[in-house]
Amino acid sequence: MSTVTLDPRPASPAAPPAVDPAAAVARARARNSFRETVSQTLSMAWRALKKMRRNPEQFFDVTIQPLLFTAMFAYVFGGAISGDVKAYLPLMIPGIVAQTVLTTCMATGVQLREDMDKGVFDRFKSLPIARIAPLAGPMVADLIRYLIAATLTFAMGILLGYRPDGGVLGVLGAIVLAIFTGWAIAWIFTWIGTLARSAQSVQGMSMMILFPLTFLSNAFVPVDTLPGWLQTFVNVNPVSHLVSATRDLANHATISSEVGWTLLAGLVVIAIFAPLSVRSYKRHL
Repeated sequence: MSTVTLDPRPASPAAPPAVDPAAAVARARARNSFRETVSQTLSMAWRALKKMRRNPEQFFDVTIQPLLFTAMFAYVFGGAISGDVKAYLPLMIPGIVAQTVLTTCMATGVQLREDMDKGVFDRFKSLPIARIAPLAGPMVADLIRYLIAATLTFAMGILLGYRPDGGVLGVLGAIVLAIFTGWAIAWIFTWIGTLARSAQSVQGMSMMILFPLTFLSNAFVPVDTLPGWLQTFVNVNPVSHLVSATRDLANHATISSEVGWTLLAGLVVIAIFAPLSVRSYKRHL
């Protein structure tokens, strides 16, 4: 007859299943509500503002450039295009505002790429935060830079003799429209920042995109003075629509169709490039 031997020792409890940290973070991110996403984005914006305060050289392009470009373009082209500087300012100042804000938003992609290269975003990926927060936060902080650039451009123009017939409300409307458009375009450079291999390449690609659009527009010269083939491009150039809308607001306090087209274009850019930026950023996690 066989004998069965019982082990007097109590059975050890089953080992808990291994927890995947990445999966846990992903589940936490999935539970982020809209309110939490906004709060996290504002926290990232505050981080970016503190970084700007500790690095005041980040404000050089939005303080020196508007003053330099406004004075330079006014005195170099004013007499040749409009006969004198004062007559040229209503044409030029809205163009400088658009150009300055758009060139300022290039820094968004450059700063993003620098942070990614330094490993800052490696810390963010371990946090249970919305994935759009590290991207949108610095862009919210950059609104301060756009405001400074647009305000200084108008201030320099007034110092040179510019008197916008749109009044205070017209100028404020032009500034708000330029800031919104700059923020929308910044999503394109954010997307480029997640794709490029270095901050220098982000800056190079951004300049190749933005400078032709800016200078091949109606920002500095009347469209009817250009060759016919170039007029066709200028008329469909989105920067031309922004400049025309800014002129309508600042010079006439008029909410024209150009304003509507500019707002619509900005919303379309955000709808396309914000998801692309988040998707490309997730691939680097």
